[in-house]
Amino acid sequence: MTSETSGTRRALVVRGGWEGHQPVAITELFLPFLRARGFDIRISDTLGVYADAELLDATDLVVQCWTSGELTQEQSAGLAAAVRAGTGLAGWHGGIVDSFRGDVGYQLVTGGQFLMHPPGFSDHTVTLAEEHSGHPVIAGLTDFRVHTEKYWLATDPLIDVLATTEFTADEERARPVTMPAVWTRHWGAGRVFVSAIGHKPDDFDVPEVRTLTERGLLWASR
Repeated sequence: MTSETSGTRRALVVRGGWEGHQPVAITELFLPFLRARGFDIRISDTLGVYADAELLDATDLVVQCWTSGELTQEQSAGLAAAVRAGTGLAGWHGGIVDSFRGDVGYQLVTGGQFLMHPPGFSDHTVTLAEEHSGHPVIAGLTDFRVHTEKYWLATDPLIDVLATTEFTADEERARPVTMPAVWTRHWGAGRVFVSAIGHKPDDFDVPEVRTLTERGLLWASR
């Protein structure tokens, strides 16, 4: 684990798992932003930090980019307890909703689980939720287009959906579906931010994607 001191709040970046989601390259995109906002950043390439109650208690924001993998019972309980106590959790794409598939407790914290995506990348619209237009993560933004994977997810009814994508009816699905793509939630005293967008670094070249992700990190932080 490495540490960089730059401010008064503490962020723990936990990255690893499946390399196809480029956990190092993409998390590096956001480190300058966090430093500029006054965060002391620690980086971990092991899930063992989730069993360190003292570390998590002193952490204001966990940024997770870890696809697949498994948590031990102690690690899962440690992360859940930290969020309930006020530590923020944030992430994007498979690094947060295709993690630790067999861990229901983890999925209850994040509020969603990746199930599938159509083959390859597609051009599609991300529609912002009018009922949450004043939410600090999306305030002032408008609907936008992306060229990336489009996630089909199982989600929790207690999430606040800030943006959605559309799936048309096909030979498997009898009717069109509006699918959550960006959401926030409260879990105990903690805040959680999830975006399904972010398979590849250039997804964040879309200004709206970059902006809502940066805002989501700040929103989730204690």
